[in-house]
Amino acid sequence: MLAKRIVPCLDVRDGRVVKGKQFKNIQDVDDPVKLGKYYSDQLADELVFYDITASYEKRNIFIDVVRAVAEAINIPFTIGGGIRTVDDFHQVLRAGADKVSVNSAAVRRPELIREAAERYGSQCVVLSIDAKKDGQGSWQVYVDGGRKNTGLDVMAWAKQGVALGAGEICINSMDADGEKTGFDLQLNHALSAALPVPIIASGGAGTMQDFKAVFDAGADAALAASVFHFGQISIPELKTYLQGQGIPMRGAEE
Repeated sequence: MLAKRIVPCLDVRDGRVVKGKQFKNIQDVDDPVKLGKYYSDQLADELVFYDITASYEKRNIFIDVVRAVAEAINIPFTIGGGIRTVDDFHQVLRAGADKVSVNSAAVRRPELIREAAERYGSQCVVLSIDAKKDGQGSWQVYVDGGRKNTGLDVMAWAKQGVALGAGEICINSMDADGEKTGFDLQLNHALSAALPVPIIASGGAGTMQDFKAVFDAGADAALAASVFHFGQISIPELKTYLQGQGIPMRGAEE
């Protein structure tokens, strides 16, 4: 079995890492480069940086942050937020990122996924989906930082994204975001069972047991923010716990 991945998520606004709950009540956390370096030293497997207002504000990505992070850390990292064109992929990858996450722009123009995958390879293309329960047993896709319901079915959109060339799906449960009550296991299991690409679970991490539960549900990676940013869970201790529970981890102490 491939090792599972622990992925801290750094939401960036106005050059600072911030965190909210269900995309609201945003509070300041730290400098993105400093925090990224800290997580790299803590044996995180990867990092994700989201410019959380770039798409909504219709502005360009934070290339200066990308370059600074690339110089400071030695683990793979993904950049998302404000990615609208293949040229945006080019800028971000040239600045040092390993992968690029697309969300709103891909919903509006799905061909962006295919164009980026053909030019840079599927391994560089992460389709990020903000999902919210529709009250009828499935989930719908939201865009613009969770502000707008597209009416798209999450499962159908994820399958289309993979068919177009997305190499990973990052699924963020808006219902669970920042609540620390556990990942949406049903959603992650459904996607893991239906798709041939890795699934990154996002939204809801509160305890070490939550990580085990989502890996058991089929997720390949688990993304979290608050529990890491505010020191509630230490990544080395989390990896040791998960390894002890039979979940393969890189860099875990036996």
